[in-house]
Amino acid sequence: MTRVLSMWRSHVRHDPTGVTPNAGARSAVKVAPRAVLIVLLVLAGRANQSFADPQKNQANGEPFRQMSLAELGNVEVTTTSKEPEEVWKTPAAVFVITQEDIRRSGATSIPEVLRLAPGVEVAQVDSDHWSVGIRGFGAVLASKLLVLIDGRSVYTPLFAGVYWQAQATPLEDIERIEVIRGPGGTIWGANAVDGIINIITKSAKDTHGALASLGGGNVDQGTSGFRYGDANSRGFNYRVYGMGFDRGAEFHPAGTNFDEWRMGQAGFRTDWDGGTRDTFTFQGDIYSEGAGEATTYALYSPPSQVNACGTADLTGGNLLGRWKRVLNEGSDFQLQAYFDRTNHFEPEFGETRDTFDVDFLDHLTLPGRQNFLWGLGARVSPSNLIQLVPSIDFLPQHQTDLIYSGFVQDEIAFFNHRLSLTVGTKLEHNNYTGFDVQPSGRLLWNRTPRESLWGSVTRAVRTPSRLDEEIQLTDFATVTPLPVYLRVSGNPQFQSEELIAYETGYRRLVTPHFYVDVALFYNDYNDLYSFQVGTFFLETSPSPVHAILPLLTSNGIRGTTKGFEVSPDWKPVNGWELRASYSYLDMELENKPGSNDPTSVPGYQGSSPRHQVVIQSFVNLPKKLEFDQTYRYVSALPGQTVASYQTMDARFGWHITRELELSVGGQNLLQPHFAQYGGDPGGPVEVKRSAYAKLVWRFGKK
Repeated sequence: MTRVLSMWRSHVRHDPTGVTPNAGARSAVKVAPRAVLIVLLVLAGRANQSFADPQKNQANGEPFRQMSLAELGNVEVTTTSKEPEEVWKTPAAVFVITQEDIRRSGATSIPEVLRLAPGVEVAQVDSDHWSVGIRGFGAVLASKLLVLIDGRSVYTPLFAGVYWQAQATPLEDIERIEVIRGPGGTIWGANAVDGIINIITKSAKDTHGALASLGGGNVDQGTSGFRYGDANSRGFNYRVYGMGFDRGAEFHPAGTNFDEWRMGQAGFRTDWDGGTRDTFTFQGDIYSEGAGEATTYALYSPPSQVNACGTADLTGGNLLGRWKRVLNEGSDFQLQAYFDRTNHFEPEFGETRDTFDVDFLDHLTLPGRQNFLWGLGARVSPSNLIQLVPSIDFLPQHQTDLIYSGFVQDEIAFFNHRLSLTVGTKLEHNNYTGFDVQPSGRLLWNRTPRESLWGSVTRAVRTPSRLDEEIQLTDFATVTPLPVYLRVSGNPQFQSEELIAYETGYRRLVTPHFYVDVALFYNDYNDLYSFQVGTFFLETSPSPVHAILPLLTSNGIRGTTKGFEVSPDWKPVNGWELRASYSYLDMELENKPGSNDPTSVPGYQGSSPRHQVVIQSFVNLPKKLEFDQTYRYVSALPGQTVASYQTMDARFGWHITRELELSVGGQNLLQPHFAQYGGDPGGPVEVKRSAYAKLVWRFGKK
C-alpha cells in the first residue's frame, strides 16, 4: 500500500527544484558508448575468423540460433489485432522481445526484460517494486498501461495498474513479449492507453523434455526452477513447471533493509490439436510470496505518523482455456475464458478478488480484400477490502466491477495489398462511467516487402478504479499548533481519462545487415487524475481536536506529450549484433480552469525521463562462448528527486554441451549503488551493483 500511496504523496509533497544532471555525467554519457564500441570492435576483429554461421550451428546441434534481421521482420504478432500479422504489415509502433533476447540479456525479472524495448520506462524502486510506463506517466502502478499474460489481463481495478512483484512467469517459458507503444483500446478496451505489453508463453509442443536451472548472487541470492513436458500420439502436449527465488534487499541509505523478497510458483499448460481445424489450450498457475514493505499510516491518538516495516503476503492462482477453430483459409473464430484469484494482504489493508472473463473473436475474409474482425467480451470481478488501520479504507468494502464490450475492425487492402486502411471501434460499458467509445483509423503503405510507412489516429480511455472513486485515506501532516491531517477522498463523479493519439512510423531493412525503426507520436490528454484542494475544517472525533485539509480526487489536468523513438539494429560481421535505441519525451501539462492542484503537473512531468539511450552488443565467440553487454542512460526524474544515471550490464555464457549452459553476469556495474526512482518513506532506495551465476540443464526430448 505504501507504494500506492506514494503516487499521491508525490503530488502533495513534490519538490519542484528536483535534480539535474551534472557536467561530469554529461561528459561520461558521451565517452562511455565510444569506449564500449572500441572494445567490441577489438573483440570482433580477433574473433571474426572463428565466428560460426548461425545456420551451421543449428545443423551441428546448437540449441539456440539468432534470427536474421529479415526473419525478425517476418515475426507474427497478435497484440495489434488478436490475429497473427507480420511486423512489416503492422500499422503500430510494435517491438518484439524474443526468447533469445531474454536469455542473452541476463535479466532476472520481467520488468528488467522490458528495458530492451524502446520507449518503455523501467525504474527499479527497491528489490520487489518497479515503475513501468510507456511514453510518460511512469509510476509504480502505471494506470494507462495494459499488461497481458497469454491474453489474461493482470491489471488491478483496485489501484489501476500492475503488481509487478506478482508477475513471475519463468523466463525460459516465454516465447516472446510484444510491446505496443501507443493506444490499443479498439481491440483491448479500456486502460490500453499509452501501450500494451503482451507476454506470450511457449506452446507445450515446444517444451518437450526436461529443464532444470539453479543460480544465485549477491542480490538474487537463490533461484531455481524445473520444467517437464511431453506428448502422446493423439496431438496432446503438456508441460508442468515450478520455480522459486530468494532476493535480498537493495542498498538503504536510511539503514532499514525492509525489501527482502521470497516467492514460489508452479503451473501447467496443455495444448491439443483436435484435427486440422481445432486447437485447444488449457493452462494455470498458482503462487505464494512474501514481499518486504516499508509502510506508513496515520494515528489519531496520539497524533502521529507510524513508519513500520512489514511483509506483503501475496497468494493467488489462475486458470485459462482457449478454443480456436479454423473455418477456411483466412477465416476462424476463438473463444477464451479465464478465472483469476488474488489475495493481496499488506500491513495496512487486505484485498481478495475473483475475476471471471470471457472473450469471443470472429475473423472473416470478406469480398473486396477485406480482413474483418468482430468480438464480444464480458468480465465480472467481485472484491472484498479488509480494513486493518483506521486511517485507510475503501467504501463500500465490497464491490463488483462489471465490464461488457463489443468491437468491430475492418482492414481494406488496395493496390495488391501494398496499401491498407484499418478502421474500427470498441464500445465498452463499465459500472463507474457507463459507455465509452474507442475508435481508431490506421493507414499502412508497404512500399516494398521490407519497407513500411504507417500512421494512425486513435481514441483511448482509462476508466476509474476504486482508488479514484472510493478511497478514504488520512495522512498525518504536522502536530503544531494543533494536529493537522490531509484527507484524500474518492470522487463518485470521477470521469474516464481520455487520450486522442496521433502516430506515424517508418521501418525498413536497409541492407540484409541493417534495420531501422522510427516512430513519432503526439498525444492529447484530457481529464487526467488530480486533486481538488478544499478548505481546512476542524474535527472533534476521534479526539483530540484536529484540523483536516480535504483533497478530493478529480479530473483537473489536461495537456500533451510528444516525442519519438529510433531503434536501429546492425550486424556488422557474422556473429556480432549491435542494437541501439533512443527515446525522447516532452510533456506539457496544465491545470484545467477551476482546478487548484498546485503540484500534480510537476509531479507527472518529473516522473518520466526526457531522454533514454540503450546500446546492446551480442557477440558469439569461439568454443560456444557468448559475450553480451547492455549500456543504458536515463535522464533525471526531478519529480522523484532522482538524478540522471548511466549504467551497464554484462553477461558471459558458455554452452558446455548441447544440454548444459553456464552463464555469469553483472548488473548496474558502473557504480556501487544508485537510485532509479523515488521511495516512500525514507527517500529513494538505491539499486546495488550485483553479480550472479546460473546453470541451466536441458535433457530429454526437444
